[in-house]
Amino acid sequence: MAKSLQDKVIIVTGAGRGIGREIALLCAAEGAKVVVNDPGGAADGAGSSAAPAEEVVEEIKKRGGTAVANFESVAEAIPASKIVKTATDHFGRLDGVVNNAGILRDMIFHKMSVEAFEAVIKVHLMGSFYVSHAAARIYREQESGSFVHFTSTSGLIGNFGQANYAAAKLGIVGLSKSIALDMGRFNVRSNCVSPFAWTRMIGTIPTETDAEKARVEKIKQMGPEKIAPVCAYLLSDAARDVTGQIFGVRMNEIFLFGQHRPVRSVHRGEGWTPETIAEHGMPALKGSFSKLDRSADVFTWDPI
Repeated sequence: MAKSLQDKVIIVTGAGRGIGREIALLCAAEGAKVVVNDPGGAADGAGSSAAPAEEVVEEIKKRGGTAVANFESVAEAIPASKIVKTATDHFGRLDGVVNNAGILRDMIFHKMSVEAFEAVIKVHLMGSFYVSHAAARIYREQESGSFVHFTSTSGLIGNFGQANYAAAKLGIVGLSKSIALDMGRFNVRSNCVSPFAWTRMIGTIPTETDAEKARVEKIKQMGPEKIAPVCAYLLSDAARDVTGQIFGVRMNEIFLFGQHRPVRSVHRGEGWTPETIAEHGMPALKGSFSKLDRSADVFTWDPI
């Protein structure tokens, strides 16, 4: 049986551990030549180590696959472009990019530092842009290519203490949709995946109360390997007509997320004043207001 990614060249950022590692391993098993990118920092982005990326490359080679390590950070434009150059230098082309790299610096909003906000934005949102922008010129020239970007229900729905992360992850949705619109004419696809999985980043969630401990125990059931098949599919030719979408993966469940559309409108022929908005407009709209839900308020059932 033919492998779904045979001879394709795939970049996976943040591939030294967790979800990225599982994606890199599966892509290689499906026949891809993989650039395993990871600077090897801590969950908050501090420090560096070549070991995580090198270990994944060795594992791929041990299983008969092809891979090369890259240790650049996605958070700056020039280093990020070198990740793409690693692919073309070693394998002569590029077919897929998985923007998975990320850090967390959670803090309640009024206590969050500017540095913590900017650091998370730079890795998640700017990093996704930098790597994608460097790859886009190659995709345009060869008139093919696929992007898989990682979003989160922290942005799609909401969560406490993650203004930096949520802003970045919802920004990535806009980035992905724009790429899909701008580059569709060149057979370039762009989709988002929102993962539910236990990783070292999720391991930073506070577990002080019984409810928090119970929540984390549920999350621990969801291995990062469950996320990889959807990503491999989106990188394959089988997904040639799938673009501009947002998918969620929660253990053995796959979700298609809705996207923002108008839900209700009000009209006043003579126009509006602040007073008539208060008296008529807002009361008419309030019935359709979105609740201040968190992800856990929406996904209330146990992982399947």
